[in-house]
Amino acid sequence: METVYKIYCASYEHALLLVESYRKDPRLQEEIVETLNATVPHTSASDLSFFLVMLVQRVTKYPLLLGKILENTPTSSSAHAALAAAVRAMAQVNANINEYKRRREVATKYNKAENLTLRDRLARLNTHSIAKKTTRLSRLLMHEAGIVAKTEDKEYNSLEEKFQSVASSVAALKENVGSYLEHLEAFLLPTPHKRELQMEEGPAQQYRRLAEHLHHTVFPEFKRRLDRLVWQPLCSLSEMLVGPQQLVKKRLDKLLDYEEIQERKNEMGSVTYDEEAAMNTYLAINALLIAELPRFNQVAVQLLRQILGSLSVLQQDLAADILHEAEKELEQMPHGHMPLPSFWRMVEDVLRQSGAQLRTFSQAFETVMPSPVTQPLNPAEERKVLSLVSKHGPDKLYQVTSNIIGSKDMDLTLQRGQIVALLQSMDTKGNTSRWLVDAGGPRGFVPAGKLQPYHPVQSQEPRTQTPALESGTERRRHSYVSPEAPKPQVATYTPAFQVVAGFSFAARSPQEVSLQAGQPVVVLEPHDKKGSTEWSLVDVNGQRGYVPSSYLLTVPVQEPTGWSLPV
Repeated sequence: METVYKIYCASYEHALLLVESYRKDPRLQEEIVETLNATVPHTSASDLSFFLVMLVQRVTKYPLLLGKILENTPTSSSAHAALAAAVRAMAQVNANINEYKRRREVATKYNKAENLTLRDRLARLNTHSIAKKTTRLSRLLMHEAGIVAKTEDKEYNSLEEKFQSVASSVAALKENVGSYLEHLEAFLLPTPHKRELQMEEGPAQQYRRLAEHLHHTVFPEFKRRLDRLVWQPLCSLSEMLVGPQQLVKKRLDKLLDYEEIQERKNEMGSVTYDEEAAMNTYLAINALLIAELPRFNQVAVQLLRQILGSLSVLQQDLAADILHEAEKELEQMPHGHMPLPSFWRMVEDVLRQSGAQLRTFSQAFETVMPSPVTQPLNPAEERKVLSLVSKHGPDKLYQVTSNIIGSKDMDLTLQRGQIVALLQSMDTKGNTSRWLVDAGGPRGFVPAGKLQPYHPVQSQEPRTQTPALESGTERRRHSYVSPEAPKPQVATYTPAFQVVAGFSFAARSPQEVSLQAGQPVVVLEPHDKKGSTEWSLVDVNGQRGYVPSSYLLTVPVQEPTGWSLPV
């Protein structure tokens, strides 16, 4: 009985606000009045508030009614003791309801997230608020320094730790799912399958039909279900956490006030009315959190488990749908029922033939292609590099090695090859894998692993010598300025690079070659004989052999001329 009335009485004010909103809709109000007149005409009620207040009045009358019965019951009666216990019980029920209602009112006051501007926050400052915040800060510093003891509440601390763990898990999952949806949206934007292939019917056309079906049916359905079953519930769960997070934060503020007032009370023996109210506010918030955090944590973990389960099932369904569609197309291909060993032999033959055709094409291509010449930076890029150098110096310049898509606040989105200047080799949390950089205007964080030092080299004279290379493939990787076409001296800046061993490697067979960390190498072929890029054919001090491609690094070379700004 107490549990039901607690919830009802605490929600009574909110119910009256809803009734007031119904009155503003004439059509809805007319329908309510017609229903009341048809069902309870003897009450002559004009709205629902007449019935809502009856329950609030009833629970407060129980102690009075029972007390009246107790007054008219002889003490010698066997019912007298039971009636006396009933009177005490209902009085306690009313006291508990009032206390619960007071706690809910305090919670409603503090659990709203306020999105205030700096102007609004400054407008709230006054002598009292500044003094209160100063006292809290000094108290907190004394806690951290060990000057005064903290108020320990093991039960609350355990509940808060679980709650913060759930909150951080929800925030991380929401960030990851949001990024996943953005990438899925970007994946669905290009539609190469819509282009007609100028080819006869065969595997390529079948793959085009499969890709078209996946883009039009399977992936959009997966995205719709992901949004409905994972993203929307996750956003709702995240919004549910805002109120308790505000209460947890406000409890700490009120705890600092409570300790300060309690210390003064122990010294002086009494406190003011406002100070007593502040102490009661802390006790109300603390009691409410201890009473409701266990249930909230349980429900939040249950919802989070259901969301993760839905995400797992959706991924399984997506894989099953794609496999089903692929198997249907596979059955129509000529090699669909071919034994696996025969299939792999066929694949090797096709790859061997394709490799031979590619090598023939490359050789023919090199005989007709003119040697490339060094291209100067375009004016915009040159001005940007000069600006970064003038601000930060040449030793702070880095080049983006691959496209970067920002997924967090303050993250930058950069294209491969862009030049940036390093501002700080860590983020605000001390994470050294995220660097703060200047991109020639915007500033933000980027992954450190996608940056490499950029050493621009001033070339005042055209190069007249082409280095001797091992193959035509290597010739294509170098540029020079033809001596037959001299140009006016223009300051151009081109990075020079070399390949070195990033790690030591010990050869395990005659086909491999050993490396020492930092040793320069010449890459002859960036793959093995089967076309795998995991191994590269290199020349090390005249010895040729294979080494793991992941052991090789491309680093810039500082030419002896150094770097200087053009005059």
